[in-house]
Amino acid sequence: MSIARRAACLLGAALILDLMLVLPNQSRGLVVATALRLPLELPVILLVLAALSRDARISHVLLVVLVAVLAALVALKLADIGTFTAFARPFNPAVDLFMIEAGTRFGISTIGLPLVILTALGGALALAGLIWTLWWASGQWLGLASGPVARSLTGVAAALGVLMIGAQQSNSLPLRLPWYAGTTHLASAHLRSFTQTLADLKRFRAAAASDPFAGSAGLFDRLQGRDVLIVFIESYGRASFDNPLYAPTHVATLENAAPKLAQAGLAMRSGWLTSPTEGGQSWLAHSTLESGLTISDQTRYRALLASPRRTLFDLAAASGLRTAAVMPGITLSWPEGPIQGFQTILEAADLGYQGQPFNFVTMPDQYTLSAFDRLVARDPHAGPLFAQIVLLSSHAPWVPVPEMIAWDQVGDGRVFDRWALSGDPPKVVWRDRDRVRDQYRQAIDYSLQAILSYAGRHANKPPLMVVLGDHQPTPFVAQIDSKDVPVHLIGPPDLIADFDAWGWTPGLVPDAQTPVWPMRDFRDRFINALTSLPIKVAQ
Repeated sequence: MSIARRAACLLGAALILDLMLVLPNQSRGLVVATALRLPLELPVILLVLAALSRDARISHVLLVVLVAVLAALVALKLADIGTFTAFARPFNPAVDLFMIEAGTRFGISTIGLPLVILTALGGALALAGLIWTLWWASGQWLGLASGPVARSLTGVAAALGVLMIGAQQSNSLPLRLPWYAGTTHLASAHLRSFTQTLADLKRFRAAAASDPFAGSAGLFDRLQGRDVLIVFIESYGRASFDNPLYAPTHVATLENAAPKLAQAGLAMRSGWLTSPTEGGQSWLAHSTLESGLTISDQTRYRALLASPRRTLFDLAAASGLRTAAVMPGITLSWPEGPIQGFQTILEAADLGYQGQPFNFVTMPDQYTLSAFDRLVARDPHAGPLFAQIVLLSSHAPWVPVPEMIAWDQVGDGRVFDRWALSGDPPKVVWRDRDRVRDQYRQAIDYSLQAILSYAGRHANKPPLMVVLGDHQPTPFVAQIDSKDVPVHLIGPPDLIADFDAWGWTPGLVPDAQTPVWPMRDFRDRFINALTSLPIKVAQ
């Protein structure tokens, strides 16, 4: 091989390794300036490779280890980009591997199975190509230093580089150098997060084993036989009040509905809760509200299911209330449902919807509420109801958005096909972030109209309704730095009066100064407000 070609190979190999090291873990870092950064790990890697003997077996073992580590770090950075974009947080292998399956299902519902398969094959080929490229690039520098003296000097230089990386990580260097060990910093941060997660799980399981309401009698006696509905509106967050793109529409809908509901004899209070998640993973918010514990990731969710902690619905069932869950977003087996205290579970297939789906959204909210009345609420021989209803129309991709119709026209849902089959598909709308935000605005407004109309429709025999968001939408849609979600109490005045001590805002628009509680606090406070002999709990 000529000297020029050999030099070109060495330079190209170094450039490849450099690009792998400077690759950021957030989309905002995908700019030219990032590629111009100087990774301190690069000279260390090149010097270590150069100091190794090309013929020694241990050298090839170390080469395999290096390529595996670099490939894993690149994959971790790409995973970070995905979770930062969707959930405003880094990827955690201890709790987030389940998202591969969830993302696959979401992809099938939006772009179709063939494209998902092609995407998966493309990803596998890309990974294989990455590994081969790293293997080639690392091999170019393997054994470059010839002779014992050259290898010794190269090894010493590599050791000094390692010491510099350690000093930079500990901020003990006297000067700020242009070199930056960003990949090392990222790897150590992820390792700390992983170990902290495991320790946190241990503490969580200990907390879940104790429950201040376990074995208590007389809970919910203030309800006096009236129903309770916990209604989650997907992706309904503080952005609806603080972002000028959404507030004029959403606040107007709430303000217009409040006097009509009051005239129908209903009382209202509104406040704020801080969700454990944002951008997705609604079930973490659901389980936080019902368990009274912060369920911020999938591992905690699994730990909750395996623990003796009694949920809000467990306690309601033990008090003689009929528990149910209406889950239009559940399209596969949901064995977790009964564990969470639901005696009756209506998944998407159980709700009888015959219309076309709205992409990922299986059915519009007005149909979900109508089916709930028909299938659960109107049983004259059943006892009082304590139910969870999840409204799905405001779930991404927010395309298309239905319109409200007369309730007696809902039928089997085919009347909604005129909207389900209209407009541009998600792959077109999502090319323009402004269009995505406008679709979100419309979708939340539709969900609010549906549940507020439903409340007015049942004013003659009103349940106690808790209407709240599960989490903020994805960050580029929310455009505010908050995990707060609004929560509204709607129901008979005497029941709403039991919550006066909470200091929440009268009406449907929570005041910006209303105290914000962690969502985990809701369960215990709610039970005590509806129980004549409150039970002391730690706040």
